[in-house]
Amino acid sequence: MDRFEAMSLLLEAIDAGSLSAAGRRRGVPLATVSRKISDLEAHLNTRLLLRGNRRLELTDAGLTYVEACRRIVGEVREAERAASGEYRTPTGELVITLPIAARQQILPVVAAFLKAYPEVSVRLVQTDRVVSLLEEHADLAVRVGELPDSSLIATRVDMIRLVVCASPEYLSTHGTPRTPEDLATHDCIAFEAITVGNRWDFRRGKSDVAVAIRPRLRVNTAEAAVDAAVAGVGIARALSYQIESAVAAGALEIVLEDYAHEAIPVSLVYPRQGMLPLKLRAFLDFAAPRLRARLPQQAGTVAAKGPLME
Repeated sequence: MDRFEAMSLLLEAIDAGSLSAAGRRRGVPLATVSRKISDLEAHLNTRLLLRGNRRLELTDAGLTYVEACRRIVGEVREAERAASGEYRTPTGELVITLPIAARQQILPVVAAFLKAYPEVSVRLVQTDRVVSLLEEHADLAVRVGELPDSSLIATRVDMIRLVVCASPEYLSTHGTPRTPEDLATHDCIAFEAITVGNRWDFRRGKSDVAVAIRPRLRVNTAEAAVDAAVAGVGIARALSYQIESAVAAGALEIVLEDYAHEAIPVSLVYPRQGMLPLKLRAFLDFAAPRLRARLPQQAGTVAAKGPLME
């Protein structure tokens, strides 16, 4: 039995949530994953997993063993990176997760980075869902918003605003809202990630104000919300960078600016580790100044404090 392979499959199953998901990630049959973990349990003479539930659960012995496995597997991978020269020159694949609509801002920087570092390749994982860096096997995440406490490191690169917008044609036909309360008579586009129920929050002076909206369309991506607003479906709410090109092209106009909340940060987030792989260090040094060029006075590097979902 290859115990290291079995340990790696066990960790994959725990992180993926099931034996079948672990098999898909590794490209091996479910029966193989199950057999190797069963062989590991037989070798240890103890049960590590409770397989009866829809999601895998660890036994008490499994919890202790998995913690040790993570340390061992991590140390082996660290040794492999050192032996392969990853700490001597930037090389290998860099995995980055980012919000879907951030592609327009991030991709040009990634393209320039790839030209500057020919030995590095990049895999971009686009999702508006906050995912675990460990589960996605990612080196770095682009995160929008204030970061909760975490053991991860965050490098702030920009500040953006939550804005309300609509097409000139829509505003010409339906009128321009002057106060948040005016939205009650307008068709709205609700992007679910930033809309709670049928309400949008605004800032009036020093107070927060929640107003009812009438969603004519609900979407689950920022791109869909922006496209629908450009098409004249109604008034949308999005982050300023998500509508930047549409505003520049005259396809969208920002309204209710006097009631906008304070700007929120955009950060590059990565795990705290003893020695950063040069591919990650190189990308941070290359990308951070380019991404923060618009608002350099707002940026800085901080340690996010607590369990950040990364």
